[in-house]
Amino acid sequence: MDNNNKSAYDQRKRRIHDIIQIGNKYDFWSRFFDYFIVTVIISNIAAAFLETFDELSDYFVMFTAVEAVTVCIFCVEYALRIWTADILYPKKGRVASRLRFLCSFDGIVDLLTILPFFFLSGFIVFRMLRVVRILRLFRINSQYDSFNVITTVLVEKRNQIVSSVFIIIVLMLASSLGMYSAEHSAQPEAFQNAFSGIWWSVSTLLTVGYGDIYPITTVGKIMAIIIAFLGVGVVAIPTGIISAGFVEQYTKKQHSAEKLSDISEVGEVLISADSPICGLTVAEAEECLGMRVLVVLRGELTVVPVAELKIIESDIIIIKSDKIEKTSV
Repeated sequence: MDNNNKSAYDQRKRRIHDIIQIGNKYDFWSRFFDYFIVTVIISNIAAAFLETFDELSDYFVMFTAVEAVTVCIFCVEYALRIWTADILYPKKGRVASRLRFLCSFDGIVDLLTILPFFFLSGFIVFRMLRVVRILRLFRINSQYDSFNVITTVLVEKRNQIVSSVFIIIVLMLASSLGMYSAEHSAQPEAFQNAFSGIWWSVSTLLTVGYGDIYPITTVGKIMAIIIAFLGVGVVAIPTGIISAGFVEQYTKKQHSAEKLSDISEVGEVLISADSPICGLTVAEAEECLGMRVLVVLRGELTVVPVAELKIIESDIIIIKSDKIEKTSV
């Protein structure tokens, strides 16, 4: 392949990659592809759902046809994502980038949404994984990726969450053994073993209370009252930790926005990992900031700020507004 053909080939591959990735709202075909895939996914799920109704047996052939067509579209999309994986992971080689995509969350979900049609038609749980694909398309890029906020909170608070889950497990085991000891003699058919106590303790601690197993002895009832109160408090612990994490992330975002609002005329902005514009394209960053990006300094390079260029961590962007100030966001 000569240089001209190779250049045209690379341009076509990059263009296809830009289209099939989560859409740039400034790119018509990319946004069109997003809406098209959402429609295909919803049609596929609807066909699989309607196939469970015996009353609609006359339409089963149509539902099967819809599912077959949509799965073919999924296969084409999956093949294109594998083909363009070296653009998605530019620091890896062609083979390594494809293996990286195949082992990624998106790659595994894509594969699991295709295989059941051919090999695991009875495994409806795998087919329902198609819903996960929709989540990749609804990213909020105005200032922050909403799913990234959730991930950040869970990672930052992982130690506290693990500790709270450990407390729940200890209390669950203790209450199950205690209830088994108190109730086994009175109702051996309900509390046959410690596992029966675990089922009761889980439904009680999580405040579900199915009522299929319950204490009848005085000691068991007293224990149940205490455990029920403890369950309300214990379940609230991880909830409070995660809520506090969201508040912290929101506060960081507000502080970053305040830093940006202080910049005017021409200024330098050092992009940090938690910056509200980190990961956005130049066009999206300009809309977010209400300022014009004049140049992007990336390491030793001076990059022309074209609309599709993504701003990454450690970039220094020169922006134009009302006054000069040097800051870091």
